[in-house]
Amino acid sequence: MWAVSAHDHYFTARPASASEQRPLRVRLAGRDVTVHVASGVFSPERLDKGTAVLLAEVPEPPARGDLLDLGCGWGPVALTLGMLSPAATVWAVDVNERALGLVAANAGALGLDNVRATQPDGIPQEVRFAAIWSNPPIRVGKAALHELLLTWLPRLAPGGAAHLVVQKNLGADSLQRWLGEQLPEDTYAVGRLTSERGFRVLSVARRATGA
Repeated sequence: MWAVSAHDHYFTARPASASEQRPLRVRLAGRDVTVHVASGVFSPERLDKGTAVLLAEVPEPPARGDLLDLGCGWGPVALTLGMLSPAATVWAVDVNERALGLVAANAGALGLDNVRATQPDGIPQEVRFAAIWSNPPIRVGKAALHELLLTWLPRLAPGGAAHLVVQKNLGADSLQRWLGEQLPEDTYAVGRLTSERGFRVLSVARRATGA
């Protein structure tokens, strides 16, 4: 969920558009909550369909450890992880400063002191993730997307798993094949969890005994 608006792109660090924050009532982790959204971030009007599919279909997150929302936007995935796993540390990562401000404020309003909103370089290199959930920024371009995934997926802890939601007509099947080719088979298992409403939920599991 990198940034997007009529004039800003997924990779925009500082959106040029006015912030125009407003409240939004959404259901996350079985709770009806009020969050704040704004222009210049992904899906500022509603919980987008892809993220809704991801949240409905993924298994329960680990209760402890480090969990990653890659491309957090205003925070629906990170907030869900924070509510479901209060003893875990949830890293909400985005390049968009406006998005990071929103997810931090939303987490604070919900009393989620386990959510940390940060730029990609704000996570210590030694951190390994028990789970990664992401609606990745497909429209950033294939090369940038591939670089992004090959940066973060190898940071799964042994036994950890990533789940990525990708629209079928935006290359979900080819991305699954590419991940299977790029990630060593003796270390990772790449598959598809489900297909729903035109989206695929892809899974990348790091074997507990892999390299």
